Amino acid sequence: MSSTIHVFDYLSAESAVPAPAFCVVFGDEPFLKRLALQTIRRQVLGDGDTPAENFDGSTAQWRDVHDELATVALFGGGGRRLAIVDDADDFVGRCREKLEQYAERSKSRNVLVLNVGTWASNTRVYKLADRHGLQIECRVPQKASSSKNKVIDEPRLLTWLAAWAHAHHGAKLAPKAARLLLDLVGPEVGLLDQHLAKLALFVPSGGQISPELVQEVIGGWRAKTIWEVLDAACDGNAAEALLQFERLLQSTDHPVALFGQFSWSLRRFAAATRLYERAERQGKRPQLRDVLGQAGFRDWPKGTLQRAEGQLKQMGRDRAGQLYRWLLEADLGLKGSHSAPGRARFVLERLILRLAKQSDRRVPPAGEPKSRRS
Repeated sequence: MSSTIHVFDYLSAESAVPAPAFCVVFGDEPFLKRLALQTIRRQVLGDGDTPAENFDGSTAQWRDVHDELATVALFGGGGRRLAIVDDADDFVGRCREKLEQYAERSKSRNVLVLNVGTWASNTRVYKLADRHGLQIECRVPQKASSSKNKVIDEPRLLTWLAAWAHAHHGAKLAPKAARLLLDLVGPEVGLLDQHLAKLALFVPSGGQISPELVQEVIGGWRAKTIWEVLDAACDGNAAEALLQFERLLQSTDHPVALFGQFSWSLRRFAAATRLYERAERQGKRPQLRDVLGQAGFRDWPKGTLQRAEGQLKQMGRDRAGQLYRWLLEADLGLKGSHSAPGRARFVLERLILRLAKQSDRRVPPAGEPKSRRS
């Protein structure tokens, strides 16, 4: 039976997954790794002050690690020892044969933990650890996909985020608030945890974190400028939208960091369009303001709904009906052909132009040189 488990599953069922003699913590999320290592330490050494023995993977020698594992602890931990090799990728390369033997044969009560970044599943040491030890994957959860592009399992991440907020920050996280937080921050779990800690300070113990609070506390000036970009584009003012967008680019490391907020806002217009068309098919004539409210728009500050109504009219049914497709194209472009910062900006510029009145003319694909003609 496989002993490779995602960290979310490991943390939720830690009592049913004891730490064996050989453990591997792998992946690219330092925060999740830290949680996994803390749990292993608690299982092996208890809740006392008994320290683990940490080794630097770039310089550690197998004989020193093995000596630590072969020694019985005199104090604490029920006589068990815990040896952790940090940044162990080089250590694995140098000591692969020794590690294979240890993973396959060791019956020690002491525990070796390899903290690695990459951990190839086609290696013998991986297969032995999967059979005889415990391997904890510390990455943002991903959906199974036949394509080379990895797709984040957002529903699972959002579910975990709400559970984490309740268990560790004493606050309830509304689903829409969790969605907005993920869009604003991105799938960086450590950063999401920091923002949850900040948001929890604004609600009473056991209180609920609302989307409005997330927008106010986390969105900050950058989110305000993003609203200005989208407002100008949806009003049909492409020049002002591109000017504000250029200012945003000066304040962020990568254009993809802006896409989440773009997407969150525009999905509401797309949802309102579908609600309107569904009502029409049922023989009804709904008010635009009503369907905008159903799609998540709020009249706060006062006048927001009226402005959103004018923006949706400016976009028109044809373009508003294509928003989901445009957002999907942009998302795939930012993760694929236009993932580099220099090219990623073209994806968002194209989206801005499509929203504005100028998008009635032909807009070249992202990265294609624009015509010199006016």
